[in-house]
Amino acid sequence: MTDHGHTAQPTASKRSIIDTLELDVRLLGMLFAFAAVAIVFTIWTGGTFVGPRNVFNIAVQTVPVAIMACGMVFVIVARHIDLSVGSMLAMCSAVMAMSQTQWLPAVLGLQYGNPVVLVLTIVIGFAAGTAMGAATGWLVGYQRIPSFIVTLGGLFVWRNVNWFTTNGQSVSLTDPTLLMFGGTEGVLGAGASWAVGLIAAGIAVWAILAARRTKKSHGFIVKPIWAEGVMMALIVGAILAFVGWLSRYPIPAAKLKRLFEAKGEVLPEGYSAMHGLPISVLILILVVVAMTLVARKTRLGRYIFATGGNPDAAELSGINTRLLTVKIFALMGFLCALAALIAQARLQSHGNDIGMLEELRVIAAAVIGGTALAGGVGTIYGAVLGALIMQSLQSGMAMVGVDTPFQNIVVGLVLIVAVWVDILYRKRMGITK
Repeated sequence: MTDHGHTAQPTASKRSIIDTLELDVRLLGMLFAFAAVAIVFTIWTGGTFVGPRNVFNIAVQTVPVAIMACGMVFVIVARHIDLSVGSMLAMCSAVMAMSQTQWLPAVLGLQYGNPVVLVLTIVIGFAAGTAMGAATGWLVGYQRIPSFIVTLGGLFVWRNVNWFTTNGQSVSLTDPTLLMFGGTEGVLGAGASWAVGLIAAGIAVWAILAARRTKKSHGFIVKPIWAEGVMMALIVGAILAFVGWLSRYPIPAAKLKRLFEAKGEVLPEGYSAMHGLPISVLILILVVVAMTLVARKTRLGRYIFATGGNPDAAELSGINTRLLTVKIFALMGFLCALAALIAQARLQSHGNDIGMLEELRVIAAAVIGGTALAGGVGTIYGAVLGALIMQSLQSGMAMVGVDTPFQNIVVGLVLIVAVWVDILYRKRMGITK
């Protein structure tokens, strides 16, 4: 029997608002979870957790995992898994570190730090990552070896080939241009950050209005104009708040002094400058936008989701699922190389333990972000938010003195709970996948 009493009205009202705004319920849940984490640690640390410095650090630490999580979404959506991403990151990092410091300078006769050496290093690193990913895809797609086995083997192979590549030695990286891809060494400053933020806000507003016009032109129902306005206000507000907060993080005076001395100048009395947006975060934003467009607007994206939804039907409809598997893993390898570049730039060195256990964090980020292990369902922005939630948890626990083993226990429990909640959500919504 349906209850038509007054108790049902608030729920109906809430649902109507969510439906009107066309909000993703799971995304809302993740946002509430992120807000809860931020509130708890802000109170626990006396406000330090949400300070500009810590927000900056969380942002740059999230980037490598978030970049790889974007690729992992495609891998899991297509009903595969990749356990080798952390080892591929280490392998790409080793190749780029050795190329820049030893191999290319010896072959080309150029000094370390030469721009040509750096460009070739990046090209070699990206090519190596793509090739490793493509090899994995070939074994999975054409040889029909389960991806779990292939990538588990890759985890051991690439981790130890990485060790032999550098003879077990750490490689120091001091090229200022390379370090710009990392954290505090590569920032835009307050002025440029505000300019980028305003441009991004304008693009977001234009995208919302363009999507509305497209829907109307095809006869689809569109949201009320007030609902569009609310969404635009929320998105623009989030962009400008993030930019404004990072633009409040000052560059230390000692570092400013070194920068001026490097140019042969003297630091003016009372001069100050702010960090603003890190270049690595801008790279992540570009990756998110590009991967979202691939997922929603390209044939490759449609094929990936169709294959994940029903592999047999996809193959019968003419999709070359074997070649598609190669493309998915090659893209994953390319993103591992990009993450390696940013990780080694932030650490200012290559170490044998770089990327250790990152494969688990990447998979966890994708799953926490709503990517279904059964395949066919997943979003890029969800995976990035999942990576941000995990990094915020770890950073917050580190700030309050929680031991690293217990931090990993908490992350593991969060992953289990996220999958459990997703299962309950699917049952409630009548989703069988």
